[in-house]
Amino acid sequence: MERRLLFRWLAGLPLLAFAPARGQEPPSKKLKIMMKSAWGSDDPTRASFPFIHGLALADAGHDVQIFLTGEATNTMRKATVNAITPVGWPSLSETLEKVVAKHIPIFS
Repeated sequence: MERRLLFRWLAGLPLLAFAPARGQEPPSKKLKIMMKSAWGSDDPTRASFPFIHGLALADAGHDVQIFLTGEATNTMRKATVNAITPVGWPSLSETLEKVVAKHIPIFS
């Protein structure tokens, strides 16, 4: 009997009143993100991902840091940066210029 009363009470609630109004976005929280990569120039697309994704996250307003380990540290040489062109993305030299302009710290 009590269960029926509960269900009747729940059915009477206007469920749409709990949903956010249209056009309103939930408040966003600024995140602190560290991108880590160990991919080197042998896989140019994966080697570029921390820079591409870090730039996109920084453009979205988050605090981003990039941490390179292993083979990825070799990608910071100027000759290597100029040689890396990921498939379907801008060259690493273009992306790295934008990362530097955004003052995204890179640790290796």
